[in-house]
Amino acid sequence: MSKKSPVLRLKKSHEQRARTHPWIFKGDVADVSDVAPGDVVTVIDASRRFVGRGLFNPRPALCCRIFTWEDEPLDDAWLARRIEAAVHAREGSGREAERLVWSEADGVPGLVVDRYGPALVVQCLTLGVARRRSTIVAALRRRLGDLPVAATDDSAMAALEGFEPASGWLDRPGPDEIVVKEAGVRLAVRPGAGHKTGLYLDQAENRARVGAAGGRGQVLDVFAYAGGFACHALAAGATRAVCVESSAEAVAAARRNFELNGVAARAEVRAVNAFDELRRLDRERARFDLVVLDPPPFARGRTALDAALRGYKEINLRAMRLLAPGGRLATFSCSHHVDEATFEATCREAAADAGLRLRIIERQSQAADHPVLLTVPETRYLKGLLLEAV
Repeated sequence: MSKKSPVLRLKKSHEQRARTHPWIFKGDVADVSDVAPGDVVTVIDASRRFVGRGLFNPRPALCCRIFTWEDEPLDDAWLARRIEAAVHAREGSGREAERLVWSEADGVPGLVVDRYGPALVVQCLTLGVARRRSTIVAALRRRLGDLPVAATDDSAMAALEGFEPASGWLDRPGPDEIVVKEAGVRLAVRPGAGHKTGLYLDQAENRARVGAAGGRGQVLDVFAYAGGFACHALAAGATRAVCVESSAEAVAAARRNFELNGVAARAEVRAVNAFDELRRLDRERARFDLVVLDPPPFARGRTALDAALRGYKEINLRAMRLLAPGGRLATFSCSHHVDEATFEATCREAAADAGLRLRIIERQSQAADHPVLLTVPETRYLKGLLLEAV
């Protein structure tokens, strides 16, 4: 990347937001000089004053992401310094698995880097970042050592941005399986095995807290994925856990995690549809001391918001009806289009329809290694409530 770059001029009505928020949409742009997709562009306001510098791609509606608001070159040295700062901010966490770079929140929009013990996983979400993958990997290795690196690019984002997604180990194979400890619980990950590793790091702190809060009774873990919440609850003394998960790959991962923690005899995995199973359990008047709802994003766009809220209300209503006296519900939304107030209101409506009174024990969010920027509300995507029946 050179010091000189093409120019993108903003419409006057969009200048203020661009000084604190990195996203520029096509509708924000007054004009832009000739710039190759994925290259650096200098962003200026309507009066031609410097605003920032970022990477441009004319293909998606979100056509530019600002990387710096300083008048400095976006070169390889800059990128290495930004990655160094992100890694440094996580030092001393004591975690074997953690997010090292979190896109906009760490000033590198479109880049996600996770560490799982002796391996790294890199996800590129934009064309500009994908074209700099080798620079990113080199910077990570200079900082962390010559670790194997796997790619887990999102195919939908790659299609939108116009690049070929990378998947699997990049330049040499790493271990088939890595077992990491999370608050004393052993969890297996497979970094080079596809688009998912088997462990969502954003829930690491919540898994430990919810598991410890589950008491010694019966646990229902819905949308269980690899059974992380159930593993923590069983390790904390729960008598039995039922996991509901429709993905065959996730079911196998959950069973592996139960074996690693010596709790397989107290765990059951049901490979069924979560909505159907919640209805069935409700009809049977089943009761649990802890219910966990950690669904995938129901709203991937604003047009899906109404349907998503109906889905959240449905699963929370059913889950609330399954609570034993004094039982607890940990419920989450990872849809960034569903804000905290809306999610809480939806849960409140579900409780009213269920005829239950529930105390808020704790409002939960993503783990600390997924920082949130005040001026970029999209970085706060995970909302959760730990509730108790009273």
